[in-house]
Amino acid sequence: MTKKAAARGRVSKPGPALQHGKYLFIVVFLVFPLGIYGLFTLSPYLQAIFISMTDWTGLTGTPKFIGLDNYSWIFSDSQTLVALKNNAILLLVVPAATVLLGLFFASMLNVGRRGRSGIEGVRGSAVYRVVYFFPQVLSVAIIGVLFKYVFAPTEAGGILNSFLRGIGLDSLAVPWLGDPNFAFWCVVVVMIWSFVGFYVVLFSAAMQTIPKDIYEAALLDGSNRYTTFRHVTLPLVWDTVQVGWVYMAIQAMDAFAFVFIMLGISGGPSRAGDVLGVAMYRTAFNDYRFGRASAIGVLLLIVTLIVSLVFLRLARRERVELS
Repeated sequence: MTKKAAARGRVSKPGPALQHGKYLFIVVFLVFPLGIYGLFTLSPYLQAIFISMTDWTGLTGTPKFIGLDNYSWIFSDSQTLVALKNNAILLLVVPAATVLLGLFFASMLNVGRRGRSGIEGVRGSAVYRVVYFFPQVLSVAIIGVLFKYVFAPTEAGGILNSFLRGIGLDSLAVPWLGDPNFAFWCVVVVMIWSFVGFYVVLFSAAMQTIPKDIYEAALLDGSNRYTTFRHVTLPLVWDTVQVGWVYMAIQAMDAFAFVFIMLGISGGPSRAGDVLGVAMYRTAFNDYRFGRASAIGVLLLIVTLIVSLVFLRLARRERVELS
């Protein structure tokens, strides 16, 4: 090889000046967006953490630093513990019910039966898609007000109790939102109803990417619907289920709007339906204890982060890819 050819084959390394210019270019373009992110995202978190360690009432300009006293109060106050327990119930029940119902309905809409052209959804699946997705069109405020009248007493025009009395089930007509045993569970049912449509669409989109030949082969091997769902559909849409599960867990932790609209700022009768979001709002704007309210908010943040990490860890599994 000649010297010219060897020189042509060499790749020259960038000099120190060029490297410095590259890093300067990156820094200049990152300073502004990172500054905006820090100012409007990180700064409020840091301020909330600081306020949670003070006795600030929201009215005085010089809050007193009290350390972790507000966090000690959270775990010694019986009502806050009720709110924490209700959030734990929401975290367990709402994601599980929503994801399972979403998978079931999505499966029926996409691979519910064997038609003339192969595996397809149940009859009228196009109409069902619209029906399932309809709650997503409504705002949380509308849903809360709507179901507040659905569960209202018969004298107040309650739709559910009027229906039960109309078909002769008077014994089941109870004051749903006025009974501590039912109020919170009414909110749970409404949350599941309002969330499930989105996950039907999400899981349907994932199922539509699965080749129908796989289902045909499973049917030829004698697989029934349950076996096909468990060993074919679920593994192939697991990545989507994992994302949906984590997102649903985060949504379940934020039940403020549903509880506030349906049960009021007190959390319903005997405060049985209280959640951390409503307790935080009540502590801040009714009791003027912004320090304690911030402590509840920080606790909610920590719990949400832990739950997200745990759900991601538990849902992790080997990815199945289509060839």
